[in-house]
Amino acid sequence: MALPATEKLFSSAAIKMYDFDPDSADAVDIAWVDMRDYENFACAFFRTIGTGALDTFKILANTASDGSGTDRVIKTHAVASEPNALGDQIFLECSAEEIAQTGADNSEDLRYVTASVEFATSTDEGVVLYERFNPRFAKTGLTADIIA
Repeated sequence: MALPATEKLFSSAAIKMYDFDPDSADAVDIAWVDMRDYENFACAFFRTIGTGALDTFKILANTASDGSGTDRVIKTHAVASEPNALGDQIFLECSAEEIAQTGADNSEDLRYVTASVEFATSTDEGVVLYERFNPRFAKTGLTADIIA
């Protein structure tokens, strides 16, 4: 007897990974995503190449889907123990309520978020994971395979 297809996590979370190879030591906004209909956002950084410092790891919010408005810092990781070895991982999380409060404090309707990552060494690389979870409506396909 075949078991039914299971989609519990992937119907209640939108998960995506981004290769991070900026060839720069400037802060880079990874990807702006829409928080409409989600209660929470989490991101992670995973070191793949290099041993330099990670100068900043933040969650930013903005009114514009491309980040062209004013960035507002929602959370900043206190990078006390540097993730400077292959496989090191750090995490950040925020709620839609924190984003809304920051927006209200600045008379803005913040809707879009990104992770902002800054290496001290331009040749370092990593992977950044995004997870938007607790959607207003769980449905199939929030997390999907991405094949080039």
